[in-house]
Amino acid sequence: MGVAVGVVLAAGMGSRVGADGNKAYLQLSGRSMLVWPVATLTQVPEVGRIVLVFRRGEAELARDCMRRELPGARIEFVEGGDTRHGSEFNVLDYLAQDVESGAVDVIAVHDAARPLAGPDMFATAIALARRFGGALPALPITGLARQGATGLEPVPDRGHLVRVQTPQAFRADDLLRAYRRADADGFEGTDTSSCVERYTDIAVRTFPGSATNLKVTYARDIAVAQHLLDNRGLVSDRADRPAPR
Repeated sequence: MGVAVGVVLAAGMGSRVGADGNKAYLQLSGRSMLVWPVATLTQVPEVGRIVLVFRRGEAELARDCMRRELPGARIEFVEGGDTRHGSEFNVLDYLAQDVESGAVDVIAVHDAARPLAGPDMFATAIALARRFGGALPALPITGLARQGATGLEPVPDRGHLVRVQTPQAFRADDLLRAYRRADADGFEGTDTSSCVERYTDIAVRTFPGSATNLKVTYARDIAVAQHLLDNRGLVSDRADRPAPR
């Protein structure tokens, strides 16, 4: 069996959060935000390799950050693309030879902007991906309403609506094949699972996400993430989790 690779995507911008540059380098609880998920991956026994995807032009910034804040960690670096999908394709191209040889059997993709995903979430995603082909954490969407003629009206039950999170893990050969087909078609998915679902027959499994696994998107999210990281030992990362599907 090959090893699992943990990928942290840090090639985005920070326009909505109010950052002047790449929000992945915002300081949260004494660390740059992107360092938190990388550090978590070093605690996951199932992960044999860690790849950090940096924004074009930020290679030295990424390397200096890791040397300073996570000394001794073995990190591989890949330049990102113009979009999230492009960054994922660059990673898969970088890993292609090891995927094709069987040296890498699972790839777990995570957002640097989600600094609070715990080691158990990565381990679960990887284990389910090995068993079923793909897996991701999800939270149920409840309390939906719509504007009617006389005011707000509850939305009828539309089945199991969920809000997906990362890490999203997949068998590496299926993931590589899906992204190669997407590249040939000029297709770009909104996240990793959307490309897998379009180009493979994998029924991506969901498992309980965490309300604390928030994505830092807006300025108000910074304070929330800071508070959660400062009190990480006091807040259960299983809060508000749904039942497994």
